[in-house]
Amino acid sequence: MNQTKIISKILYYLCCIVSAGYLITFVYSVFCLVTDFSVTPYKNNLYLHINYPFTEQSFLNIERNYPYIIFSFLMVLFLYGIFFWLSAKVFKVFFQSKLFIKENILQLKRFYMYNIFVPLPVVITASFFVEVESIIWGLVFIHFMLGIFCLFLANIFKQGLHLQNEQDLFI
Repeated sequence: MNQTKIISKILYYLCCIVSAGYLITFVYSVFCLVTDFSVTPYKNNLYLHINYPFTEQSFLNIERNYPYIIFSFLMVLFLYGIFFWLSAKVFKVFFQSKLFIKENILQLKRFYMYNIFVPLPVVITASFFVEVESIIWGLVFIHFMLGIFCLFLANIFKQGLHLQNEQDLFI
C-alpha cells in the first residue's frame, strides 16, 4: 500500500501542475484574444501568434477563425484543465489515511460523470462548427472507458464504505 501512496502522491502533484498549466494558458489566451495584448497576426491575417507575455516570441499559434478559436482551442484548454484537476482529486483519494469515506466516493463520481457525459456532447456540438478529426472520436472513446472504469471503482468504494460501516457497528 505504501507504493500506491507514493505513486498516487506523485501523480497528484503532476496532475495539479498540468491542470494549472492548461487553466493558466486558457486564462492568458482569453485575455490576449479579448484585449489584443501580445497577439501578432501572420500569413495575411489568417493565423495568430499568441506571444509569451511582454515578448515577441510565439507561444501559441492558432487560426484566426472564431469557431476554431472557441471549439478547437479555448474549449480544449479549459476542458483538459478541468480533466487534470479532477484526475488530481482522484489520485489524492489513494494517499488518504482512510480510503472508504463519502468524500472519496464523491471525487470518483465527479471524475466518472465528467468523463462519461462531457466529451461526447462537446465534440458533437463542436462538429457543427469545426472539422473534427477522426482521432478526436478515439479520445472521446478513451474518456468514456476511463469514466466507466472509475464508475466501477466508485462502486467498489461504496461497497467498502458499507462494509466499513457495518464493521464499526459490530465493534
